[in-house]
Amino acid sequence: MYSSLMKKIESKTARIGIIGLGYVGLPLVQEFVRSGFPSVGFDLDETKIVSLKARKSYIKHIPDSGMKALMDSGLFDPTKDFSRLKECDALIICVPTPLNANREPDLSYVENTARQIRKTLRKGQLVSLESTTWPGTTEEVIKPILEEGSGLVVGKDIFLAFSPEREDPGNKNFVTRTIPKVVGGSTKHCGDLAERLYGAVIDKVVRVRGTREAEMTKLLENIFRSVNIAMVNELKMVCDRMDIDIWQVIEAAKTKPFGYMPFYPGPGLGGHCIPIDPFYLSWKAREYKMTTRFIELAGEINTSMPDFVIHKTLEAMNERKKALKGSKVLVLGISYKKDIDDDRESPSYELIELLEEKGAKVEYNDPYIPKLRPTRKHDYTMRSQTLTAKKLQSVDLVLISTDHSEYDYDFIVEHAPLVVDTRNATVGVKKNRNKIVRA
Repeated sequence: MYSSLMKKIESKTARIGIIGLGYVGLPLVQEFVRSGFPSVGFDLDETKIVSLKARKSYIKHIPDSGMKALMDSGLFDPTKDFSRLKECDALIICVPTPLNANREPDLSYVENTARQIRKTLRKGQLVSLESTTWPGTTEEVIKPILEEGSGLVVGKDIFLAFSPEREDPGNKNFVTRTIPKVVGGSTKHCGDLAERLYGAVIDKVVRVRGTREAEMTKLLENIFRSVNIAMVNELKMVCDRMDIDIWQVIEAAKTKPFGYMPFYPGPGLGGHCIPIDPFYLSWKAREYKMTTRFIELAGEINTSMPDFVIHKTLEAMNERKKALKGSKVLVLGISYKKDIDDDRESPSYELIELLEEKGAKVEYNDPYIPKLRPTRKHDYTMRSQTLTAKKLQSVDLVLISTDHSEYDYDFIVEHAPLVVDTRNATVGVKKNRNKIVRA
């Protein structure tokens, strides 16, 4: 089985199945097709399948031209028919791994996908999990599901690996092919096959001892960011009390050519990784009677940032002898970071909720998100408002939550009566600075 599959990979005749055609799966499909691998994309969302067949992208940073090239290649077939999993020689799982209401791992998407794979599992298939999760998931959850009732043995009949996704939507310096790929196999043969498979489409593959090391690598990356962002968020609150410009401090500190890496404060954490992934390790660590104090503290600070923003907003309104209750607020930016259309775990939703709890009438604008979509915790029906001088003048407050490059901050400050800036987006504005409050 091993030799046969290795030959298919080396000759690029192995058929690749990507399960989950979102921000991770779709770019990965593109790389396999560009490299000449016949590929099948699986997703339960019919709208994605329809969009792909119409050669239309549903992800902002992936242009329609990319979808046209993908479909015109003749190598890609998107489908929601999971019975076709048996056609594929390598199956790559790119499905969500959220937290539940108690901040515990929700592996339902991963487990259900593994069970779907088991229905048609055959000898000679490689399964690779890319969804971020706690160390041990591949061996303790995925492997038993695949082997149970199938009569197939991992490392002999079928092969299993973990390779964490490292996508960074909107990053113009790196694309899927140029981001090094970490790979760990359940056995040596599993690792060899996964290393060769990813090596055929990614410029650099980093092999680690096993799946647990690969799983832990992704958590370390995101915990590093979470803890450092929490630190600078805490410093922002301290500097605010001390009347120190935290953004100037960061710019000065980053001139040091060694020993320092800049992180920037904001209204809270968003995205599919950093607000969620660290708690996967916290949850697993309890099994070993360990307390991950840095992770828990960082989580407390980062999740408290929307409250800090609302506090600063209340102060700003009070100074102008206005109440937040009954006021009109326009939130700028719903996506969790600038210039993308990804709103997963965005702190903007928390800000809207807190503002409404205070009695404010909230609207929003985001050039990339025309209509709010249901999220894990929120279900708003708002639509993006057109950003005109009249609209800006009609509200009592503009709150900058996401610093999209498309925004004309001089125009915004000129026409808005008050601007609360959580991202230092207005740093270049010269006029009317008395209208700006940083939070």
